[in-house]
Amino acid sequence: QVQLVESGGGLVQAGDSLRLSCAVSGLTFSNYAMGWFRRAPGKEREFVAAIRRFGDITSYADSLKGRFTISRDNAKLTLALQMNSLKPEDTAVYYCAASSYLKLTSARDSDYWGQGTQVTVSS
Repeated sequence: QVQLVESGGGLVQAGDSLRLSCAVSGLTFSNYAMGWFRRAPGKEREFVAAIRRFGDITSYADSLKGRFTISRDNAKLTLALQMNSLKPEDTAVYYCAASSYLKLTSARDSDYWGQGTQVTVSS
């Protein structure tokens, strides 16, 4: 049974940092590209960041470059998202996703999803 379990969300103030984690089990982690998506209230789910199977190539939503950093540890089967200088508009449920495609660029490329973790940024 494949499981992706996010953690690390919470309520923070604008300008703060948070680090999200995703613990993965039930699949060969290094065979999957991984990514983060988010869904803000009343909005569609959107791409945040992705990382290739061995962590050598990363990609980000243009609006988030420089503030967010995605990383993975294939030995520990974990994915992380470091979020700095958080803004109220970053408020959303953040989802971890796994894709058997070489590149993960959209939600439709994802094979597995976590349940999400809430991030709320107050002004």
